[in-house]
Amino acid sequence: MIGSIAVPVPDLAVAAAVVLVLLGAVFLVTRRLGRRSLQQRLLRLGDRLGAERPEPEPASVDDAIDYVEQATAQATEAVAESSADAIRLRRALDTLPQAVVVCDEHDAPVFRNSRAITLMGNRHSDALAAQAVDELIAATGPGASEQRTLELYGPPRRTLVVRTQSIDNGQRALGVIAVIDDVSERRRLEEMRRDFVANVSHELKTPMGALGLLAETLLEENEPEVARRLVQRIHNEAFRISRVIDDLIDLSRIESEESPPREPVLVNLVLAEAAERVRSAAEQRDVTVEVDEPSPPVAVLGDRRQLTSAVYNLLENAVKFSYEGGTVHCRGTAKDDEVTITVSDQGVGIPARDLERVFERFYRVDQGRSRQTGGTGLGLAIVRHVAQNHHGSVQVESREGEGATFTLRLPQHGRPE
Repeated sequence: MIGSIAVPVPDLAVAAAVVLVLLGAVFLVTRRLGRRSLQQRLLRLGDRLGAERPEPEPASVDDAIDYVEQATAQATEAVAESSADAIRLRRALDTLPQAVVVCDEHDAPVFRNSRAITLMGNRHSDALAAQAVDELIAATGPGASEQRTLELYGPPRRTLVVRTQSIDNGQRALGVIAVIDDVSERRRLEEMRRDFVANVSHELKTPMGALGLLAETLLEENEPEVARRLVQRIHNEAFRISRVIDDLIDLSRIESEESPPREPVLVNLVLAEAAERVRSAAEQRDVTVEVDEPSPPVAVLGDRRQLTSAVYNLLENAVKFSYEGGTVHCRGTAKDDEVTITVSDQGVGIPARDLERVFERFYRVDQGRSRQTGGTGLGLAIVRHVAQNHHGSVQVESREGEGATFTLRLPQHGRPE
């Protein structure tokens, strides 16, 4: 045929066979290269998961898959342990009495414990504290620490000590940690100790000075009547010192007995004994003491000596500040598993500005009148501590010039058999 080339059939068969062989070789090479690439990628993935590559190196894709599975299991276990450690650390920081704030290198908070969340509330004083903490964190440079004391006038008044410390890994700054410590109660106790020492010194110095002057005058006195009056003054001042010391010992003992011996104590007997102890002082001031005992009798669980001391101090306080010829009422009642003892007088009363402080040691509403009546300023402090020791409370209601009513509340133990 013109214009065509004739190819024998045997040559076409050979050509087709050659093509098939070439295609098979290309397929095998491509497949082998693809599996090799996949194997290398799997090995690199295992390395990134932090696993140690085994020796000898995996020789197949299946071996590489086994390696990745082992690396994944190890990574999962590490993540679980890290998560548990983080939770444990958070819980531990939540138990701290201090507020803790952790910030990143840009001073942005990344963690606050529960105390810090409570502290950084929405109240005005809390907003001031949060602002001060933010300012101190911003002022803390790498490798530095800062400290500041904040006085928040509330109410309630609080004192906060803020300490900040930068965090780094030895190469670069990682952030800042701030610790906020509420030292309000510590400051209050320090002030109470200072006031206590100053008041004790004053209470003892005044009568001791008077004793010295009286004794010196008595040495030079020849008139028997004048000498007798001087001796009486010396006796009064000595008695006053003895009262202060006795009340201090009593208060110290009651404060140290936070958990006094517990036994059923009849409130009726406590009221009767306290009224009998104050009877002499009441007669000297021509004050009548009326006692209404609970009926039927009730009991509280506690220390009879402490309870009697508390009621006696309330009665003595009422007698001292009653007008001559007045009446002091003492009444005990029981209701809803609670025993209430009220002591009321019709005396000079307490100004509103002093109501919150009358239970402080040595605090006197009227300094001159208290000393004239022989008060030590410790009686109501004793009452407060007795109430606390017996899981109770004491309150006062009064208006100046209209008397005062003190209410002592204690848990009822049960009706005695």
